Amino acid sequence: MSFDAALDSRVMIARCVRRSLRDPEAFFTALALPIVLMLLFVYVFGGALRKGGGYVDYVVPGLIVICAGFGAGTTAVAVATDMANGIVDRFRSMPIRSSSVLAGHVVASLARNLIATGLVIGVAIGIGWRPDASALHWIAAAGMVVLFMATLSWLAAAIGLLARGAEAANSVSFSLTFIPYVSTAFVPAATMPRALAAFARNQPFTPIIETMRALWTGHTSTSASTGHEALLAVAYCAVILAVSCAAASWLFRHRTAA
Repeated sequence: MSFDAALDSRVMIARCVRRSLRDPEAFFTALALPIVLMLLFVYVFGGALRKGGGYVDYVVPGLIVICAGFGAGTTAVAVATDMANGIVDRFRSMPIRSSSVLAGHVVASLARNLIATGLVIGVAIGIGWRPDASALHWIAAAGMVVLFMATLSWLAAAIGLLARGAEAANSVSFSLTFIPYVSTAFVPAATMPRALAAFARNQPFTPIIETMRALWTGHTSTSASTGHEALLAVAYCAVILAVSCAAASWLFRHRTAA
């Protein structure tokens, strides 16, 4: 990336961050809702759902995924709003790289999601989460989290460009929050009806959740399926990221063409 492109991207990232701070209701909802869900599941449902130790040890990876889904919805709406209100046309009249507009949204989305993830982890530790992970496992888990959130952010940007308005973008991106509920985020797939269990086992969120869970619980050396889940998680993220980046770039050029 050239110096000019880096400077343009930095300006757009700062713009998107300021935009988030100017909408404190949405910003703090995105931060608080995953924590509320964690407290709800741990203290209200945890006694019934508990399996082999504290339920908080099981549920944290799923909540991080759902947290990223909420953040992605915010990104999709922000991109759709920019495309609808004419601000992108003003940007095109300025000597800036067009790619910096999307880069600003994606990096700001990643920053918001990482802040929310940090809060979830902090609260989880406060209520009894005790990950049995080495420093290397923590690094691997952090890499998985960042890769997943970058993937979801680019997918949200593509959704925002595909939608023709903020409401449509919000409706489409809702699935990014809903689908993780039908995964192993809160209960094992074996406890579900056969059709739901099959869906839970064969969708992208499950291997991502299981990889993070295995890394944090220190089961990577005892589970024969952990390596398979990790490879599947990285493969899902790589494919979705590549398709989302290509789609977002094409849609942005197509929708801003003179």
